[in-house]
Amino acid sequence: MKRVLITGVTGQDGTYLARELLTEGVEVHGTLRPESVSLVEPGVNSHRLNLTDRDALEQLVRDLKPSEVYHLAGQTSVAASWEDPLETIQQTGLPTAVLLQAIAKYSPETRIVNASSAEIFGLAKAPQNESAAIRPVSPYGSAKALGYFLVENFRSRGLHASSCILYNHESPLRSDRFVSRKITRAVAEISQGLAEKLVLGNLEASRDWGWAPDYVRALRLVAAQPEAADYVIGTGESHTVAEFVEVAFEAVGIRDWKSYVTTDASLLRPSDGALQLADSTLANSRLGWKPTVSFTQIVAKMVQADLAELKR
Repeated sequence: MKRVLITGVTGQDGTYLARELLTEGVEVHGTLRPESVSLVEPGVNSHRLNLTDRDALEQLVRDLKPSEVYHLAGQTSVAASWEDPLETIQQTGLPTAVLLQAIAKYSPETRIVNASSAEIFGLAKAPQNESAAIRPVSPYGSAKALGYFLVENFRSRGLHASSCILYNHESPLRSDRFVSRKITRAVAEISQGLAEKLVLGNLEASRDWGWAPDYVRALRLVAAQPEAADYVIGTGESHTVAEFVEVAFEAVGIRDWKSYVTTDASLLRPSDGALQLADSTLANSRLGWKPTVSFTQIVAKMVQADLAELKR
């Protein structure tokens, strides 16, 4: 039986990935933090450990010798990375080094796919493809850049190690620490008379937003390739936070959305990168990967999920 290890198995991407693999009869193992209260998908063999615990992580790889590793775990908030840059490096950058070294030492046939981020590009000119300059503008982006370069280093030594440079991707499983879910949940509450205002930072910030299950599919396609490589994964469309808000309110029949939204300067990032816009030509041509859900559909799906949750 095929055996797969997913770090961060209770996150958005980890959950979708685990569900897919389990339906195919794969033996799925996943890591989560010792203090985590998140639910693990039934059927997943869970391992509670801190990814900064080198000995524990190495032992896990040595014991499992998985066919594939999907490295999704880490501190995922750009804003939080400014509050504690050191922890961000420790939780997001260093575990990648430990995993790669453990695979090289104990399970060199294992294929590893590292979930990188468009935040590594930072100031790079849009659109960004695999040749774009790595110019992060946040500790989170820098931590992800470290992981990206480490994957490149170990690939040069013969490991089947790849990075998927993922642009923003959303779903009803998205944490409300992210602006997308914050918006859809607030809109659902406002539509039901449970809230009056939605407070945001920069409404003009633009992002390339996609559908999370599409991006999980990309991870798997990359793992299945004969040769390891890095791939930019995104829609090639950019939308502002204001557009996201407008579409979310339209999903509940509210057109005068501006009367419900206020801005707070304290929510602004210390610095923001250039326009994030993916050029996924390589993924389209080599993997046959394309996004399947439109921006409007993504927002509507999230709003409807939040409405259903409120009604429950």
